[in-house]
Amino acid sequence: MSIGFAPRRLIQGAALCAVIGLGACSPIYRNHGYVPTDEDLSQVKVGQTTKEELDTLVGRPSSSGVLEGSDWYYVGSRWKRMGWSASKEIDRQVLAVSFTQSGVVSDIERYSLKDGHVVSPTHRVTEANVKGIGLIRQLLGSVGRMDAGSLLGDNSPSN
Repeated sequence: MSIGFAPRRLIQGAALCAVIGLGACSPIYRNHGYVPTDEDLSQVKVGQTTKEELDTLVGRPSSSGVLEGSDWYYVGSRWKRMGWSASKEIDRQVLAVSFTQSGVVSDIERYSLKDGHVVSPTHRVTEANVKGIGLIRQLLGSVGRMDAGSLLGDNSPSN
């Protein structure tokens, strides 16, 4: 007894759907960022390696401190996505390199996702230093206080 054409197509369609469904459940991994390996860092000597040498040895990071000459931060993370669910961060590495005032490596610290803390942003507002006067009023208020001599760079006293 043979299976007819229509039932065979139905079985093939069901098998195809099962393969696609199982494929959708396989995890997809993505890596973001860059963190130097311990092998790369073995060339860096705390107290001896300069910022320029570090740039040559392991590369410049994508993040640094907000002040000139401050720390460098190498950040890398690994994300996992299953099917249609949202991506979840499963690993994060942060390498913080501190420098002395003269630009020499003073400390190297490595942090992972388990070391992290949730930081909720605060909503602070910077107050204007001039109370009750808007920006337009400030600009227009200074128009009458200038003379042509000061605009042209003439330092002679005006009458």
